Amino acid sequence: MTDAPEERRIVESALIRSADRRARWLLGLAIAVGIALSAIGIVTSGEAPEVGGNGAVATVNGEAISGEAFARFVGAVASERKQQTLDLPLRQRMLDRMVDEELLLQRGLEIGLARHEPTARRAIVAALIASVAAEAEAEEPSEDDLRGFYADEQARFARPGRLELEVALVTPAGGSDDEALARAREIARRVRAGEEFRAVEDELGDRPLAPLPAGALPIETIRQYLGPSAARSAAELEEGAISEPIRGAAGYHVIRLVARTPGDVAPFDEVRDEVRGEYLRNRGELVLRDYIEALRDAADIQILDPELGGS
Repeated sequence: MTDAPEERRIVESALIRSADRRARWLLGLAIAVGIALSAIGIVTSGEAPEVGGNGAVATVNGEAISGEAFARFVGAVASERKQQTLDLPLRQRMLDRMVDEELLLQRGLEIGLARHEPTARRAIVAALIASVAAEAEAEEPSEDDLRGFYADEQARFARPGRLELEVALVTPAGGSDDEALARAREIARRVRAGEEFRAVEDELGDRPLAPLPAGALPIETIRQYLGPSAARSAAELEEGAISEPIRGAAGYHVIRLVARTPGDVAPFDEVRDEVRGEYLRNRGELVLRDYIEALRDAADIQILDPELGGS
């Protein structure tokens, strides 16, 4: 007869193996969530409540749950709830959650999820990228840095040109689509023949629910009013040219490009915040590239497939 401890060990082992098979994707998700939270903790700035200082508030199989990590967790929840402090039962439940997460993480690493589960791999890589980039972006750039970056990268801050259009709409309401298309083609033909656009529109067109605003407009505004196909066609017209009928959600548009205003570069003072954001992102990308190059230099990398560059 099997003794009780041995029987319990066998049962527990069987349960663990079964759980591994049934919940591998859940463990991967738990690892991804845990690592993503860790990445957020790495890049989050600000003061957190003192809970255990830098020491451990718990250990799980010898792995410490640091007071700093727990304090960040408590601080984030307190901030979300708009509370100065959290009561003891809630903090105990939060610590239990971190213990459970650590247990799942350890088990996931033990069965190889960090290396073989795509979700976990992506989360680990994302966390490391976030930590490297965060360090690079932590230092505030000087005004000279920003102005120099703006001068060197003006294409990033270019404003698109504007288009002034005349637009006629023909809707199929009350008739067939073929009839609406025929009217739209007649508008285009008569305007090309020299008739006034507005006169022909009044005779053959329909009044839109939301007319296009007058004056020169950015392409994004045109897209919002007329739809992507009409906006794309308008952008490709020469000044004075008339489009073919363009089918949109409301019906057929016929467009005349009245004038095109070329794009320009926004003045520095207008886009300073955007320049700062682009500068920090660019610096983070450069630091990350150097970091990866250093890892490559220190690594033993062998490409074994001759077709892919191996020898």
